[in-house]
Amino acid sequence: MTDTSTRQARIAWFERICGDLHERFVPLTDGEPASYIPELATVDPDRFAIAAVTTDGERVGVGDHDHAFTIQSISKLLLYGLALETHGRDHVLERVGVAPTGDSFNAIALDDDRNRAPNPMVNAGAIAITDLVVGATLDDRVEAVRSMYERYLGHRPEVDREVWTSERATGNRNRAIAYLMLSRGIIDDRVEQTLDLYFAQCSVLITADDLATIGATIANHGVHPVTGERVVRRDVTRDMLTVALTCGMYDYAGEWAYTVGIPAKSGVGGGIVGMIPGAGAIAVYSPRLDAFGNSVRGLRVFEELSDEFEMHVFDPDSPWRGTD
Repeated sequence: MTDTSTRQARIAWFERICGDLHERFVPLTDGEPASYIPELATVDPDRFAIAAVTTDGERVGVGDHDHAFTIQSISKLLLYGLALETHGRDHVLERVGVAPTGDSFNAIALDDDRNRAPNPMVNAGAIAITDLVVGATLDDRVEAVRSMYERYLGHRPEVDREVWTSERATGNRNRAIAYLMLSRGIIDDRVEQTLDLYFAQCSVLITADDLATIGATIANHGVHPVTGERVVRRDVTRDMLTVALTCGMYDYAGEWAYTVGIPAKSGVGGGIVGMIPGAGAIAVYSPRLDAFGNSVRGLRVFEELSDEFEMHVFDPDSPWRGTD
């Protein structure tokens, strides 16, 4: 077989694996869609997709892989990268640390010793990161965020206006976090504008295919797997992957690192993206969530894939080593 036919055979084989996993976990109906954001409570709970993109642009998609959903907290990882590129690591670390907390993602808690948010993957840290988005007006800052998404996706994403409105109307806990940080000098005084931007960044519509492309770009050290264009600096992706591994799965992050062992980020919209540096990314979408806010089916898919294919970054026999 030629190299091309061998690669195509491997992709077809992995697509069959994903198809089998999809079929196996379709009957799993544990969990419910997020209800604290009213618009998210109305989504079809039985949507289910698995998608993958390799660092050389090969794609796999099964189930509802082209169905649009809101990115929610997965946006935190991308905004963190934007902040690092715009302001530099030292400035960002003055506002947001990198330590896992063990607390829920919406905990009203700060790093009192350093007077900063604990990490960029919890809401406090994410709001502090969003505050760093440059722009004179809300529209300017929304466009800056959409332009960032466009570099990852290859197209300009839409914002789900209904979800954005719903998050504005119910986001009082995030307001409490933001005003606490204002009182401590962690964020600037345009609090309501920054919160509006935060709600907007979480309401961006993507598909599982999009999410796998985003993850593959980060796994490819910032180079888009299809276009070959640099989306984010190489050194920045190292920091993004590190916080994804240690903090990306809410207060389940420690368990995830132990059992699955790849950098990942989840969102309460039902998405999870897992990144294998130098190899590619896998995305799962299923809106039924567990008590931590992670997709129930998503967790099972990643657990199975990690175990079957030795994806854990510390597995001494991992076949993914040396693919960088």
